[in-house]
Amino acid sequence: MSPLTTVLRRVVGLGAAVLLSSFAVFLVPFVSPGDPVRSLLRARMDIGAADEATVQAYAEQFGLHDPMLVQFGRWLGRFATGDMGISHISGTPVADQVLPAIGVTLSLAGSALLVAIVASILLGVASATRAGQWPDRLITSITHALIAIPEYALAPLLVLLFAVRFSLLPSAGFDSPASLVLPVFILALRPISFFTVAVRSGVCQALDSEYVLAARARGLSSTQALVRHVVPHGLLPLWTMVGVWFAGLLGGSVIVEVIFAIPGVGRLIFDSIVDADIPVAQGGVVVVVACAVVVTGIVDLVHKISDPNVRIGVRHG
Repeated sequence: MSPLTTVLRRVVGLGAAVLLSSFAVFLVPFVSPGDPVRSLLRARMDIGAADEATVQAYAEQFGLHDPMLVQFGRWLGRFATGDMGISHISGTPVADQVLPAIGVTLSLAGSALLVAIVASILLGVASATRAGQWPDRLITSITHALIAIPEYALAPLLVLLFAVRFSLLPSAGFDSPASLVLPVFILALRPISFFTVAVRSGVCQALDSEYVLAARARGLSSTQALVRHVVPHGLLPLWTMVGVWFAGLLGGSVIVEVIFAIPGVGRLIFDSIVDADIPVAQGGVVVVVACAVVVTGIVDLVHKISDPNVRIGVRHG
């Protein structure tokens, strides 16, 4: 299979994933309590209880009695042009709320992922190069312990310690680099744990490989062999996890954003669900899913193109 065919198949798969997710989100008003027509009418016309004639006229004007798939096609077309609907609560365009919020969440998740990658490379390499020794046992014990600690339990403790007790960091907000320290650190802890395990495993396998032994036989020092051969090959398991974890951080940032009062899309979705503001919840979820699917697909595609072993498998598979 040619690389172009692989890319096209991946793009089609990503598009299908976004389409199916969008349809699932579109169904929310139809399975929620209450009349979706009256909810939409209140959002657009800013009125409380509408009489039956007004409801029917509105439904006819906007095709709300059309088959569901026809309505979905119209909704998806408007969404693709940036029209995400009108908020039931504020009466403002949903896009004006979702787009700034997704930018905040992307920066938060991206920062956490960067911290996790750097920390896991340092910890994983240190652990693998001292396998069986006390640094390896210490790093392994800490990373396994961090996997079991949930964000909603750790965040309040760190706020009490660093914000309340010692006043070293802000307890909430998104208005300075200092305000990012605690939420980024908390979001990064779990991927650090998994990434470190993956890096350690990859580096241990690379250390025992024939090409590293051959490099040492050619006169390379242990440090040169580590930098040129062991680490690049040992990091391959890490890159396969980056895209999936970035998608997970986009969705998992809800708790952190709520606790630290960060105006991201996770908090926006949470608030809209509490307030039954369906258009905002729909817009936020679709944008998050689209970002997650696209990023995951790009990372996976880059990995397939850049990894010689994967390219060989694709070409002859």
